[in-house]
Amino acid sequence: MKQLIVNADDFGMADGVNRAIVHAHRTGIVTSTSLLANGAAFDEAAAAARANPTLAVGVHLNLTEGRPLSDPSKLGALANAAGEFLGNPEALFFRMVTGRVALAAAEREFRAQIERVLAAGIRPTHLDGHQHVHMWPPVFALTARLAAEYGMAGVRSSRERRVDFPGLWRRNDRVRGKILRQAGVGLGLAFLAVASRAALSAAGVATPDYFYGVSATGYLDRGTLEDVLRDVPDGVSELMCHPGYVDAALQRVSTRLLRQRETELDAVAGPEARKLAERFGIVLVTYRTLASHQQGVSAISGEAHTGRQQHLP
Repeated sequence: MKQLIVNADDFGMADGVNRAIVHAHRTGIVTSTSLLANGAAFDEAAAAARANPTLAVGVHLNLTEGRPLSDPSKLGALANAAGEFLGNPEALFFRMVTGRVALAAAEREFRAQIERVLAAGIRPTHLDGHQHVHMWPPVFALTARLAAEYGMAGVRSSRERRVDFPGLWRRNDRVRGKILRQAGVGLGLAFLAVASRAALSAAGVATPDYFYGVSATGYLDRGTLEDVLRDVPDGVSELMCHPGYVDAALQRVSTRLLRQRETELDAVAGPEARKLAERFGIVLVTYRTLASHQQGVSAISGEAHTGRQQHLP
């Protein structure tokens, strides 16, 4: 059976992102989202999640943008002199590689973010990382351990399954350099993911069998979506996306994805996206499917849907 989690990242970043994700869930193929606990629009996102119980919600662990939720003075190299995160993943990964980031500091902040989501009345289904910060092997092992401790179904492993890269290249001739860079990021993440299986096994949590969306981040148009859906194999796959409406609040956020979010929204929202999933025999699910598999229960029971909203506990 072909099962697909369509997860919209950055829930809580801005009102326009929140509205787009909810719209893509109600009308399209988004089944799941990841909530930024330190996002400027966190309260609105939490309220939207409670009002839309069929939208599964994970925690989008963040170590790169905005202000931490825990005391910056106790985070060491994770925070700058102004008490904020460093602002880009490259600086963070450099400090991780050189041993300047203490794992205890990352754990302190991750716990603060998870606890804020729980305090908002939301039971997270999974953990993933904003800008894939959780993929550094020691941080991934921590993430898997926290997912198990908090009773979550799984953790994203950003090991991308490539599909029709030439088609993506042809359709976006003006931004080929950026797409090539994204592909390079995907290769780097795939290398880091080698250690993820052992960490997941040690923690007793799961990850989808296949993952899509790194190379196409910001360029997930209808053509690319069709390429992905055509490629989805049997098993559980995850497609990462970033739908959003560009509003004044989003323009104030330090994000490279602006108009691109509306392109992605156009791809994953609406009945056309649902019909496309049906055409390729795909059952839309959430991370709860992973827990069902671990318990030996059919993933269709209680959660799967094709072309209609699922009703989750």
